Amino acid sequence: MKDKKTVEHGLSLLTDYDIFLFKQGTHYTLFDKMGAQKTANSKGVEGVIFSVWAPNAQKVSVVGSFNHWNPEAHPLAARWDSSGIWEGFIPSVNKWDLYKFHIVNSRGEHKEKIDPLSRLFEVPPKTSSIVHWPEYEWGDEEWMANRHKHTSLSAPWSVYEVHLGSWRHDWATGHSLSYRELAEQLPKYCKEMGFTAVEFLPVMEHPFYGSWGYQTLGYFAPSSRYGTPEDFMFLIDELHQHEIAVILDWVPSHFPVDDFGLARYDGTALYEHEDPQKGYHPDWGSYIFNYSRNEVRSYLISSALFWIDHYHADALRIDAVASMLYLDYSREDGQWQPNIYGGRENLEAISLLQDMNRELYGRFPDIQTIAEESTAWPMVTRPVFLGGLGFGMKWNMGWMNDSLSYMSLDSVFRSYHHNQLTFSIWYAFSENFMLPLSHDEVVHGKGSLINKMSGDWWQKRANLRTLLGYMWTHPGKKLLFMGGEFGQGLEWNHNTALEWHLLARPEHQALQQWVKDLNTALKENPPLYELDFSPEGFRWVDCTDWQQSVIAWLRKGKKPDDYILCVCNLTPVPRHHYRIGVPKDGFWKELLNSDATIYGGSGIGNAGGMEADPVASHGYSHSLPLELPPLSILLFSSPSRA
Repeated sequence: MKDKKTVEHGLSLLTDYDIFLFKQGTHYTLFDKMGAQKTANSKGVEGVIFSVWAPNAQKVSVVGSFNHWNPEAHPLAARWDSSGIWEGFIPSVNKWDLYKFHIVNSRGEHKEKIDPLSRLFEVPPKTSSIVHWPEYEWGDEEWMANRHKHTSLSAPWSVYEVHLGSWRHDWATGHSLSYRELAEQLPKYCKEMGFTAVEFLPVMEHPFYGSWGYQTLGYFAPSSRYGTPEDFMFLIDELHQHEIAVILDWVPSHFPVDDFGLARYDGTALYEHEDPQKGYHPDWGSYIFNYSRNEVRSYLISSALFWIDHYHADALRIDAVASMLYLDYSREDGQWQPNIYGGRENLEAISLLQDMNRELYGRFPDIQTIAEESTAWPMVTRPVFLGGLGFGMKWNMGWMNDSLSYMSLDSVFRSYHHNQLTFSIWYAFSENFMLPLSHDEVVHGKGSLINKMSGDWWQKRANLRTLLGYMWTHPGKKLLFMGGEFGQGLEWNHNTALEWHLLARPEHQALQQWVKDLNTALKENPPLYELDFSPEGFRWVDCTDWQQSVIAWLRKGKKPDDYILCVCNLTPVPRHHYRIGVPKDGFWKELLNSDATIYGGSGIGNAGGMEADPVASHGYSHSLPLELPPLSILLFSSPSRA
């Protein structure tokens, strides 16, 4: 056992300027300065500097596998500068050593706490931090050099949302795949399916597996359930080498109340707000960060930057933004306090999100941040200098709710709900929207995506193909949760793998082929993505035929006369010689038909396309007398593109 003299005080990675930035709330690289940092003392002896912010603690020491967890062996010293940081250098501590901070808190209680900046943790339910510094040689230089081409707002985005623990299991053991095993399968699958990006439900370490990662404690550590940080880097590297972007879910809205974690870290409300009306989340039974505390702001923005910088993430999807923005979120009258102006807006959270986006885009202009924001908060995706929150994109929850509600209706009732299908265009360009059919829609009794569709088995599949075609041709970027691409039958269960055995059936293979061909069409046809966020990229041909539940629209590219015509028939009744106006004469090629037999449809179509008639319709001088299959979507390419 080492004695106290082996702890060296005065050796520090933190400069006076670091402390100034930390206390000002603008130190955004704490991961390079605090936690457990490998270094050497003046004599060249290698070891680790441990540092932790615990301003109200009476004593802090490091306990671990290297000192038999003895709290007297390695005490830390409080810095002289009133920063509240305790630190000390311990020689001969090695990579992979277990440790915690033993804190005698403001109440005199002895607590063993995680390192808030730990790079790795034990596999839950164990809770120790692990001394670790990733050593990995990246091979994605080409991707990083050209990332802007894949992640710009004018690029095609087709996102495959994945929960790592339940995408696939090892059939022999029934266990989740490791990061390395996922790296062998997931990039190839995404590439084969044509997805341009994956979004991982939070990989940041979380004690409760059933939270899917949304109860985060390791804000700088990927979950050890699936391997090491290097293993996770390898997975991202492989995805990049297959030209697949990586989006990470990140949760700055709340954190769990586990006693070994951030909660009451030094005996006081340090990371959380002291007032439970601001510091406790009634929906999730968790603590809310104190966004007004500068040190917490430094911590959170450092975490966001860390995943972009050290793990080469291409985008962050910020969870539960609405819960951050509103002081009265999920609270009744009398359960919340207004801001200084008497409003319900959380001014500190707003400024945190603005600072985060300004910093991330300033350092990494080729990445994106995506807000899960479920209200009509204005200017979520507008620049901070214009008063916006500064996000690159926002989930379109209104489109998702309306579309799923409409598709669940029996077709006989759809004419009375036509506006649910068309209303989203009224606000489609008010923000930069991503269209999500996410994990939230296939859990908690909501059923699987295919079983949300109305009708018999044939109609359910036809309706799902039509919904996906409508989604892929609607303005906005696309996101589909795993399993939806082949018609997962059961509601998603995080404890079991997807129903991959369903792909032995032709109807599920056909649905998977439809998604694959939609992705191909998306990437090969600029009108479907170039102007996703501009009204110039969309034009209704006819949105008024509510009686027959038919809609038709044009997607336009940046080039003149570059169109894709999209036509939906939302009833099981075929429409013969249904005339649709078009802006150009010539041959309109049928690009996709969801009713084709290869997709499990009835095979009604238009023989690969047709010449436009000089018959005026819908305000155009030419038109197409189309065969509209039952419960279908058709895509046609304009003559200039044929």
